[in-house]
Amino acid sequence: MKEWKKYLFTVNGFEMETIYNQETIENVFLPLLQKLTKIQKEKDSRIVVFLAAPPAVGKTTLCQFLEYLSQKEDVTEVQALGLDGFHYHSDYINSHDAVVFGKTVPMKTVKGCPETYDTDKLQEKVKSIKTQNILWPIYDRNIHDVVEDVIEVTKDIILIEGNWLLLSEEPWKSIKDVADYTILIRSKEETLKNRLIGRKMKGGLSREDAEAWYYNTDSVNVKRVLEDSLPGDLMLKVEDDGDYVLL
Repeated sequence: MKEWKKYLFTVNGFEMETIYNQETIENVFLPLLQKLTKIQKEKDSRIVVFLAAPPAVGKTTLCQFLEYLSQKEDVTEVQALGLDGFHYHSDYINSHDAVVFGKTVPMKTVKGCPETYDTDKLQEKVKSIKTQNILWPIYDRNIHDVVEDVIEVTKDIILIEGNWLLLSEEPWKSIKDVADYTILIRSKEETLKNRLIGRKMKGGLSREDAEAWYYNTDSVNVKRVLEDSLPGDLMLKVEDDGDYVLL
C-alpha cells in the first residue's frame, strides 16, 4: 500500500497542495538528486537540467518539490525555473500571427504552443546561465503576461521545466545541447485529458466548454509533446493515481 504525504508550495503566485508517494521519493527523486550532485561535483561548475513534459503532468510542482527536497538532503541545492517566462509578451502575441504546422493563424489563438515562445531570448539566457548569475523572467498568471528579470539565478544545479525543452525540431533541438542532463515525463493521453478538463471546470467552465477547449487547444499541445519530444537521460511516467514510475 502506498504511503502518501502532503506538501504545500507557492507556484506562480498560487498556493498548491500536492502529495507524493514516499517510496517514490526514496527510490526515484532522491537518487535523481544524488546523480545530479555527482555530475555537478565532477564538472565543478554550474549544471543545467531540462525537464520536459506535456501539460497537466505536474512538472512545475515536481520541480518545486525537488528544489525543496534538495534543501533537506545531503546534496547540491537545486534551483527550479520555468520556461513560461519566455512566452512572447501579450502585446506581441495579440498583434502577430504564427505558422503552426504550415498554417498561418493569429498567435493569440495558439498561445502556449512552441511558436509563441521567444526562442532567441531563451537561447541567449541558457547559454549565459552556465557562468553568470543572470536574472530570469516569469509568467505571471495574475496579469497573464511575462515579467522580465524577476528571479536571480544563484544555485549550482539549475532545473528548468517546460513543455517544449526536448522538442525534436529546431531551434529547440539546438537549445537542448546546453543541458547537462535531461528528464522526460510521459503519461497516457487519456489521463492528461481528464486532468485538463477538470482544471477548466474548476475555473468555471461547463463540461461542454471545457471539453471543447481541450480538443481545440490543449490536446494539440499534449500530442505534440508526447509524439515529438526526444528521449531524456531519465524517463518517467505519471500513473493515473499521480505517482511517478521509471520507464
